[in-house]
Amino acid sequence: MPFRKETLVLTLAVLSSATAVAASADENGEQLIEGFVQSVQTMSGRFEQSLVDANDKVVESASGTFEIGRPGQLRWLYREPYEQVLLADGLNVWSYDVDLAQVTVKPQAEVLSSTPALLLGGSENVLDDFTYDGSFEDRGTDWVRLLPNDPDSNFESVELGFNDAKLTRMIFSDNLDQTTLVAMFDVVLNEEIDPEHFRFVPPDGVDVVGTPLTQQ
Repeated sequence: MPFRKETLVLTLAVLSSATAVAASADENGEQLIEGFVQSVQTMSGRFEQSLVDANDKVVESASGTFEIGRPGQLRWLYREPYEQVLLADGLNVWSYDVDLAQVTVKPQAEVLSSTPALLLGGSENVLDDFTYDGSFEDRGTDWVRLLPNDPDSNFESVELGFNDAKLTRMIFSDNLDQTTLVAMFDVVLNEEIDPEHFRFVPPDGVDVVGTPLTQQ
């Protein structure tokens, strides 16, 4: 399923206006992001994602489902255009490319440190890694803009869009002048998710690159 054209056009329009109004920090925006981090323990739904270059051209698009469990658990399942599993279990990040029959595993603290993904599955103190840079309302969506505190981060900003206090949009701007757009649908909050969904066991016959950390 490709990223819907109307969603892309709307999101790009919001992105263009973000720079002009990001400085208008307000209490409502801070309450939105703090409420999301503190009150959302689980989150699931489906997503459509696009990577846009500096000329606003879509260079990649994908779709799938996601599940998030705080703290530190995330399952991002790509179904289109190819099947891939990205799973954070609290210690490791596993990336499984089904077509290549290959799994890559890396320490989670190394991979997700100061990244937008940390906002989704991080603990309540995750906002310590970001600076609040303002909020604004556009076409019924409340947007909050955050900047990473880490000067070595590979992205410059993240914008989170809320409808009725529920996260439904994300915009990540990286250091290569590329923008990742994510739209979330059928979002369900704080319903129990089977812990096994955040446990990854490499399928038989696949190559595993890296050594996973284990509980001490």
